[in-house]
Amino acid sequence: MAKFIQHLIDEIIDQYMYADETKRPWIIGFSGGKDSTVMLQLVWEAISQIKELTGIVKRDIYVVCNDTMVENPVITEYVYRVLDKIETASRDQDIPIRVIKTIPRLEDSFWVNLIGRGYPAPNNAFRWCTERLKIRPTSRFILEQVDEVGEAIILIGTRSAESAQRAKSMKKHAIKGKRLTKHPTQPNTYMYAPIRNLSLEEVWYIINTMPSPWKADNSELFQIYSDASADDYECPTVVTSKEHKSCGQSRFGCWVCTVVKKDKSMSALIENGLTWLQPLLEFRNQLYNERNIQENRMPQRRNGTDAINGMGPYTPKYRASILERVITAQKEIQIDRPHVELITNQELVAIQTIWYRDLIFNYKVSNIYHSAYNTNINMEEQNKKQEKELELLKKSCEKNPEDFELIQELLMLQKNKSLLNKKRGLKNDIENKIEEYLKKDK
Repeated sequence: MAKFIQHLIDEIIDQYMYADETKRPWIIGFSGGKDSTVMLQLVWEAISQIKELTGIVKRDIYVVCNDTMVENPVITEYVYRVLDKIETASRDQDIPIRVIKTIPRLEDSFWVNLIGRGYPAPNNAFRWCTERLKIRPTSRFILEQVDEVGEAIILIGTRSAESAQRAKSMKKHAIKGKRLTKHPTQPNTYMYAPIRNLSLEEVWYIINTMPSPWKADNSELFQIYSDASADDYECPTVVTSKEHKSCGQSRFGCWVCTVVKKDKSMSALIENGLTWLQPLLEFRNQLYNERNIQENRMPQRRNGTDAINGMGPYTPKYRASILERVITAQKEIQIDRPHVELITNQELVAIQTIWYRDLIFNYKVSNIYHSAYNTNINMEEQNKKQEKELELLKKSCEKNPEDFELIQELLMLQKNKSLLNKKRGLKNDIENKIEEYLKKDK
């Protein structure tokens, strides 16, 4: 197995030094899971050997980790600890590896869309989350690198042995005789899968026997997978310690994911002692079960057209209900994990702004927050300013109250777009509001 591991490292060295003589940066997608961990360890060892042999390392390497902001908190805590170690070790060892953490833009975040705009919880038919939470943040960074250098190479931890579908996809994009394949959507970007031929057993062998070059404790990663295993699949561990339990091929994702029927990994973590996750699992199950209840949905889409079967965005009442439960769940888990934050203050402000734009005035984010925590988030100054503006506007429109409503709606549109840094569509929105007003006047 030592020769086998060195063979993998030799391939990476060849690709880095000889097969590609350009200085195209390598971008390593790092999730902290078993596959990306093994891939980064092999790349790190390859770079170390190159540095030892030649004294120089000619291209930049970026370890890019995307945080959807709704990841399983257990995984988030682990991954951020590992990223800190990677940053420290790369600096100490003078390895040209930089850690990049990406997050969705505020207007793309899960809660701003679900609670703010009322998007229904994702399912296979309307999986709006993947593009916003995962693809866009990383794509923006990749495009920056491509713009700067001209091209980039993404290292992915995919393996043919993961599934028949994955093997088929990898074969489809492969170029005969080449290690690099063209990225299906990103221009001037190529993909390289160094561990494409590894089996699950070989992945765990490397994790359990190869010391982490950034001094992480890989047994912790093994334990997380072991605790999250909810199936009967056993991954052989004939390599190190008798204390190792069987590790399943659990997959971790967003704790709010409603695309799957059950979150087996979180259920298993709770059964194995992480009971503080229980409020998250209960809330996630509620989102799944309540998704298609008619009374929770509005009859029209956000653009005003009739929704199929009358199942449009969530109603204001249901959006407020979701927010209340998120904040309550956050308060409950902070008893054991004070640092865990399920929803940020920026998201809360953005949600309130969208509610104003949607003319939702019966529910206030600050009131819901205050009810749960018995304290206020910092919206008082904003509320006072808005009240003063409304008072002045009313006085100016005393003779024509309808003008007051129109101007108020136009101001809300502009403020919403400014806060969310999303000016696209503002002109059309304003024109639509004015057209509605003119039709009423007739």
